[in-house]
Order: sequence, then structure tokens, then C-alpha cells
Amino acid sequence: MDFSIRAANVEDCKDIARMIMELAEYEKISQHVKITQRDLEQDGFSKNPFFHGIIAEVPEQHKTKDGHTKIGYALYFYSYSSWSGRAVYMEDLYVMPEFRGKGIGKALMSKVAQLGLAAGCGQLNFTVLDWNKSSMDFYLNQGCTDVTTDMGYHYMSCKGEALEHLAQP
Repeated sequence: MDFSIRAANVEDCKDIARMIMELAEYEKISQHVKITQRDLEQDGFSKNPFFHGIIAEVPEQHKTKDGHTKIGYALYFYSYSSWSGRAVYMEDLYVMPEFRGKGIGKALMSKVAQLGLAAGCGQLNFTVLDWNKSSMDFYLNQGCTDVTTDMGYHYMSCKGEALEHLAQP
């Protein structure tokens, strides 16, 4: 399959928003998606972006039945580990179902790893749902480890009213 991987730009936000919703539907959590195309434009393509993105694209002759040529994406940002220094966090990795198994997900993840290494990062971090065995197997086959299993860490979050309450002096 002929495809290319490139840096996302502001014009890609409509397709990124579409694929975020597709990913959330696949993960059975679409009711939690609050992000809009405008949020993506502001947060990813401002002077100090909160995230970076890459796009997987196919030529016109391979477009989807709905006419899409942008068929996958990865969102990532840089973080820091107090143990090992610079890190890159991959927030999303998504390939439309009809394009899976063709090396596109591997190419997207590989590009995030390359960008992380070029920025001096020593690790790539991400989460995967516990029921998503095919993704878990894919990541393990890439040499990744399950930190929850290996080290006992759990990913925690504080949001909404709990975040507001926590922020009170």
C-alpha cells in the first residue's frame, strides 16, 4: 500500500477531529470527547503548541469510500521523567480500520520515536486500554513494555470539579 507520513498542519485539524471521534467510538468512549476542530487549531498550531501531530495519507486512488485521503494520525508531546530525563508521550495512534495491517500504524509510531530521539528523548510513553489485546500485542512486538505490569504504576487523572477543588489554596 502506497502511503506517506508527514507533519500535521492546521488544515488537517478537520480530519484529525474526525479521526479522534472514530478512535473514541472504537474505544467505546465517544461520550468523553469534548475537543473541537477549533481547539485543535489553537492548541496544536499556536506559538507555543500543546501538542504535535503527524498524518498518514494515501494517494487519491486509495481514498476511502467517503473520500478521505488522511487515514491515520498520531498526536504527541514532549514531557520529562525525573528518573531518565526527556521523554515523548504519544497521546493517540490511530489508523482507519480498512487500512490496518499495512504497516501504517508502525510507520506512525516509528516517526514519533524518530522525532523523540532527535529531540534527545530517552523514552516513548503512551497508554493502551486493557481490553485492546491487538494493540497491546502490537506494542509488545515493537519491544515496548507494560509499565503497569512491570512496575505497578497506574495512570491517574484529576479533572473537572476535582481539578477545580484541588487548585484551591
